[in-house]
Amino acid sequence: MTPPVSYAGAGVDIEAGDRAVELMKASVRRTTRPGVLGGLGGFAGLFELDLARYPRPVLATSTDGVGTKLVLAQQLDRHDTIGIDLVAMVIDDLVVVGAEPLFMTDYIATGKVVPERIAQIVAGIAEGCVQAGCALVGGETAEHPGVMAPDDYDIAGAGTGVVNADAVLGAERVQAGDVLLALGSSGVHSNGYSLVRQVLATAGLELADTPAELGGRTLGEELLTPTRIYAQDCLRLIADGGVRQVHAFSHITGGGLAGNLERVLPPGLAARVDRATWSPLPIFGLLARAGGIDRPELEAAFNLGVGMVAVVSAGYADTALELLAAGGLTAWRLGEVEPDDAASSRATGRVLMDGSHPAERS
Repeated sequence: MTPPVSYAGAGVDIEAGDRAVELMKASVRRTTRPGVLGGLGGFAGLFELDLARYPRPVLATSTDGVGTKLVLAQQLDRHDTIGIDLVAMVIDDLVVVGAEPLFMTDYIATGKVVPERIAQIVAGIAEGCVQAGCALVGGETAEHPGVMAPDDYDIAGAGTGVVNADAVLGAERVQAGDVLLALGSSGVHSNGYSLVRQVLATAGLELADTPAELGGRTLGEELLTPTRIYAQDCLRLIADGGVRQVHAFSHITGGGLAGNLERVLPPGLAARVDRATWSPLPIFGLLARAGGIDRPELEAAFNLGVGMVAVVSAGYADTALELLAAGGLTAWRLGEVEPDDAASSRATGRVLMDGSHPAERS
């Protein structure tokens, strides 16, 4: 007689999933904010929009993952910060249009549900939501035995924000004479990790190594540094200067500084970036030397120390820098926007990278 089959026998542990939900509840409660209705356990998260604050609401939405940075988290068996990266990748794409982040949902797929590991991942997502000022209103954990290895997992998320129709930021507000302000990154953030892993493999570097450039930190610690979340910094500028002074933001992710900055430039304008205004963080020089990466490749793959760019009116630049510094964020004048006849035939403006970094001249 053929023995009966069961879901558990197929590799799906419903009880483990239920325990994971119990373990994550306290983390999710930390993210509650005005507008959230209900709690965990429903089929859908609910949020009541404040129409007094947003009489002409435009909803903004974004979705993303963390990419192959997850591989390093799994190799180091450290899962408490990767969720912060997820929130940063999703929510900071919302704030660039001027939207206040409202809520987020997550999706975790794994070969085997280990409740404590899932709870660590969600605790990181919740911490990111607290930093961003949004609520975590729901999510899903899926067990995929036979498709994913037991210790493998992948995470993704989606976020929603709101902005009044007359306050949407973007290329149409950018003008010649505007100033580019660089908002410093915390490290590699969450882009370029396929290249990072290739460099480690070809150069024979280990995550436990402590290169002199990192000041005693291991490579693993440096590379798992969570992505900086800029949402509250950007919203602070918007609240103070409004759209008359704050014209656009560019989130520096895949494609690097030039590739992302050109997305907020209208035809006929160019952003002139001065490399002499900053020195890239040491990790980027280490990766460049270990992998023999040339400058064009390095600038296309990594943020090089600039995680967000604010495009503001010239008269507001100093005030903006003071506000950012008061929030504990390193920021500086990166360049300016200027007329460019050569860009008029393009769908967007273009970015002109001038000069060299101070370290390249030493």
